[in-house]
Amino acid sequence: MLIGLLTAVAASICYGTGSVLQAVGSRKSARREAAAAGHTTGQVTTHGGPSLSSTVQAAMTWEFVVGTVLDFVGFGLGALAARLLPLFLSQTVISANLIITAVLSVKLLGIRLTRAEWTSIAVVCSALVLLASAAGPEGSGHTPITTHWWLLTISLLLMAGGTVLVRLLGARAAILAGLLSGLGFGALGVGVRVLNGIDPFDLGTLLTDPALYAILVAGIGGMYLHTVALQIGSVNGATAALVVGETVLPGMIGVWWLGDASRPGFAWLAVTGFVLAVSGAVAVAWFGAPENAGKDVPAPTDTPTQNPALAPNRA
Repeated sequence: MLIGLLTAVAASICYGTGSVLQAVGSRKSARREAAAAGHTTGQVTTHGGPSLSSTVQAAMTWEFVVGTVLDFVGFGLGALAARLLPLFLSQTVISANLIITAVLSVKLLGIRLTRAEWTSIAVVCSALVLLASAAGPEGSGHTPITTHWWLLTISLLLMAGGTVLVRLLGARAAILAGLLSGLGFGALGVGVRVLNGIDPFDLGTLLTDPALYAILVAGIGGMYLHTVALQIGSVNGATAALVVGETVLPGMIGVWWLGDASRPGFAWLAVTGFVLAVSGAVAVAWFGAPENAGKDVPAPTDTPTQNPALAPNRA
């Protein structure tokens, strides 16, 4: 349990740091596109959302590249945590990377957090203590192979259909993009738990398991939609939706189908901690003012302002 918790916390730190760097890279790219808007076309869709080429350009900034590397490290640590802890605990701890993002924003972006944000952070930290105290053994994760095929099918529908819908909605799709990316990262966590061929390791079994490809589809699709949400702005609502998508549904699946459980007599404490953790994470995102989303990110030497935007988390 302790190793799993430390692994989840490390994944959260990687994801939170990566979010700040990716937000900086996305906004730098958006500023360059805005400056060139009078001379070039194709940077936005007809519906006002970022084009595929503009999203690729955002992903090519050095800040975004470093943030993505941290994401991959966080992914590996998060995958290990999903195998060592109940999903309702591992996904919630990882989603707390929003706290890392908020705290780093104070240091790296010269942002001043409001009292409501600090209160929300304290609620999340307290809730994680409750969850860790109440969590019991994780389930086996053994499921029929048909379940793996269903996971792959749902992941394909969510990521492909969601990408088309987000592009059609354009600039209005920030919250939807956040929710879909969160569901993608949630499906990734479920896929890691049920993946065959890991223990004991069997390469043939691993490569023929549909859950492996569900992980790839959900991870890549979730990353793309996360980048789009960063570009669109309004990251407070998008982040709240992402937190709900990546924690609530996977946690319920872990309890209902994968055998995750709390300690005997501590179910009420686990439920309380889970609700408080999700609510607190949503509040951290919600209280971040969106006015400056997509604009210049203040340098650390600038006069501090209230939090203009907290980048969404992953996992």
